[in-house]
Amino acid sequence: MITITFVTNDMKSVTAPENSNLLRISLREKGGIPFKCGAGLCGTCKCHFDAGLEHADAIKPKERRHLTDADFANGYRMACQTFVNGDVSISWKTQA
Repeated sequence: MITITFVTNDMKSVTAPENSNLLRISLREKGGIPFKCGAGLCGTCKCHFDAGLEHADAIKPKERRHLTDADFANGYRMACQTFVNGDVSISWKTQA
């Protein structure tokens, strides 16, 4: 099992099996990552790896439609497209 910490949601930590999808775990465990479509079409679930980016799987083509190479280099991914295989800490911008 791996630990996913939702930094923006008061550091809520949950456990999940390896190779888990970030958005699905967030939905199941009330992690709080924002989303609209869940299919890589809208880009709403953009999140930042505060720790553990090395545990994320390969960048998907759908992510490249919404995020730049600079975003990826700075630790941003789309939660609906990202699967993790180790402990991670995730944050995101909240709507004002």
